[in-house]
Amino acid sequence: MTPTRRSQAARGIVAHRAVRAPQPAYNGRMTEHVILLHGVWMRGLTLFSLARRLRAAGFGVDVFDYASVFGDTEATFERLRAQMRAVNADRVHLVGHSLGGIVALEAIRREKDLPRGHVVCLGPPLRGSSVARVLSGFPGGRFVLGANREALVDGVAHWDGSRPVGVVAGELPFGLGISIGALAAPHDGTVAVEETRLGGLADHRTVAATHTGLLFSPHVAELTIGFLRHGRFVPR
Repeated sequence: MTPTRRSQAARGIVAHRAVRAPQPAYNGRMTEHVILLHGVWMRGLTLFSLARRLRAAGFGVDVFDYASVFGDTEATFERLRAQMRAVNADRVHLVGHSLGGIVALEAIRREKDLPRGHVVCLGPPLRGSSVARVLSGFPGGRFVLGANREALVDGVAHWDGSRPVGVVAGELPFGLGISIGALAAPHDGTVAVEETRLGGLADHRTVAATHTGLLFSPHVAELTIGFLRHGRFVPR
């Protein structure tokens, strides 16, 4: 390669690297980090798309993979808290899909020594899931819902924690709930919008997405990023 072409190639490499947004860090410490939690019957792989969008926005991202049916609930809470404490960042946010939102809130509700940050719940049945109540009455239904059956059926208490919590609920009615016939409109096919409302929330939004589609929607990712940064859903 001639010196001229070598110089041009070098400039091309530098230019390519320059367009990559650096992680917001100083002195080896992240300023913003997010831990993602999946829903019931799911695993961390389902969070790949959302994780990619959060990283592109400059957040450090980890996925908290847990046994949503057969795991020990208290052990799951403690493991999540330990992961939060282990992150070297100024703020450690939580984003939970469906049951993951409940797990996030219950794990941090009474804890005082965790890093500060915000919480976003995507399609969470915070007031209890009508679909879970119907499934619980089926033969073997309690086994299918597993360790988190009570939280899914009954929901959680009014949020009185110090962290701002925002909820994004879907309104495209396609999913498991249709076949069971237990959902009141509007709903995302699995969780009714009314089931996602809870006293003490900092903000609440509805979007055109199914329950699973919340994880892949660019608009939902945009709302999530806004809330993590500002503690509220910023208008488009």
